[in-house]
Amino acid sequence: MRTGFSSAQQVADLAGVSRSAVSRTFTPGASVSGETRERVMLAAEQLGYHVNHLARGLMRASTGIVCLIVADGDTPYHARLQKALTQHLRDAGKMAMVFNTSGPSHHVDQALRNTLNYRADASIVLSGSPPQLLIRTCLENGQRLVLINRDDRFDGPHNIGVDNAAAAEAALHAFIRAGCTRPALVTSAAGTPSLLSRETAFLTAAQKEGLEVTVWREGRTGYATGADGARRLFSGRQRPDAAFCVTDLIACGFLDAARHEFGINVPRDLCVIGFDDIEQADWASYRLTTFSPPIEEIARRAVRLATGVREEAGSRLICHAPMVWRSTVRPGQG
Repeated sequence: MRTGFSSAQQVADLAGVSRSAVSRTFTPGASVSGETRERVMLAAEQLGYHVNHLARGLMRASTGIVCLIVADGDTPYHARLQKALTQHLRDAGKMAMVFNTSGPSHHVDQALRNTLNYRADASIVLSGSPPQLLIRTCLENGQRLVLINRDDRFDGPHNIGVDNAAAAEAALHAFIRAGCTRPALVTSAAGTPSLLSRETAFLTAAQKEGLEVTVWREGRTGYATGADGARRLFSGRQRPDAAFCVTDLIACGFLDAARHEFGINVPRDLCVIGFDDIEQADWASYRLTTFSPPIEEIARRAVRLATGVREEAGSRLICHAPMVWRSTVRPGQG
């Protein structure tokens, strides 16, 4: 049994044509006679030959590679966004290369350096905040950068974000209309730009309304953090009557602990709002009121910026995340 990849030269030898004829046969739009094409394709099939697009890309100005730099890819929101991005990249004829940066913050830096090693045409960053110097290096090497829900202080890359501040303010006002007076904010210790933006906006809106907010800020951004937050907040004397959970996963944990461990009726005694509109939010056991980031729009625009006609660097796009009303907030009182 033959092992290893067949080369273009082997195809040329078997077909009795030149090496350049093989190259033209597999280059869309290149000129090659029908007879030559047939001989080359037959030889390629016999040898199991496939074009080495990576090597071809290294000899040209474009490799067709777009890197996705992600963390927490197993969470519902990031899994949906990653799926949408890879589908749009596939439709654009590009190859997605995924770097998992879960773990220490330096993993993001290393992943972005690796994109240069692979001569990626573009990188879409979904996690971490790469240093300005590294961003400048990528841009100077001709690589496009698209940051999704990252820190917008960077100059050069394209930024796509969600209007977290508007959503957080809307959550606070929904609680007020429902008659809530003791709001809580439940978040993680991750400190990502998105989570910090939601937290800051919610606290600012509450301060303007003269409301004091109890804050739980611990752990990872997941279900367990929400459950732990509920246990701590409902073990005290001053129980909240509303909770803005900065992600739906946190909200699901918060709801389960509040209902099943403390017997709290939602929404009669407690109103809860999440963020992300994950699949679980619509399950009958949750029916969570939340905000829905436009994942398809974000993915489509990110891929267009990464693969389409070059636009002026440093563009900033903010997408609206509409509120999805379900059953965890009481009807408004006016």
